[in-house]
Amino acid sequence: MIDSYILKIDKIRSPDVSRETLNELESYTNSIITKNRSINLISRSTEKSIKTRHIIDSAQTVDFVNKNDIKVCTDLGSGAGLPGIVLGILMKVKNPLFKVVFYEKSYHKSIFLKEMTKKFNLNSEIHQKNIFDEKNLNTDVIISRAFKPLPIIFQIAKTNFKNFKYIVLFLGRTGKKILDDSLEKWEFDYEEKKSLTCNESMIVKISNLRKKNG
Repeated sequence: MIDSYILKIDKIRSPDVSRETLNELESYTNSIITKNRSINLISRSTEKSIKTRHIIDSAQTVDFVNKNDIKVCTDLGSGAGLPGIVLGILMKVKNPLFKVVFYEKSYHKSIFLKEMTKKFNLNSEIHQKNIFDEKNLNTDVIISRAFKPLPIIFQIAKTNFKNFKYIVLFLGRTGKKILDDSLEKWEFDYEEKKSLTCNESMIVKISNLRKKNG
């Protein structure tokens, strides 16, 4: 089973992760750094720590999508493809039917996503669209990393998606307060796990989301 145990050491290693998968993650990492010279995919200050700061940080969400009932994952504000490309690479051997849907309104970033999904032969869709303009979307998992604040993600989920099972989000050191504040207007169940890349951060899986008073 592919799980976040593979992320607890410097290099992503596990008997369950093939050398080909590791090579693809390495190639993707190099592609980001190369493309970052011409378009802003990640902060230049994080290039030296890209494996921890971006690749492993993204990959740790695999626990939440490596499920029998999860077939489609929608990445909002995809940017460089973090976490969507990483998850696609990790999951394609485990579940060839697993699909990642990307929403990224930037033309240049969308082109990069198309290049990466083709390069790694991922089951995917790339939409160069503003997610706020889309309606009646269907997915199993909504995932977002460094896109919009949690209340806005909640609103997108309820307004723009017709069906979804749960939402996976990255929260920083104020994450617990953000969740507590959100419970004033929303009802939901959540599961949290401490980030493997930052002691002050967490990953949350939110389910049964509903707005209070309608």
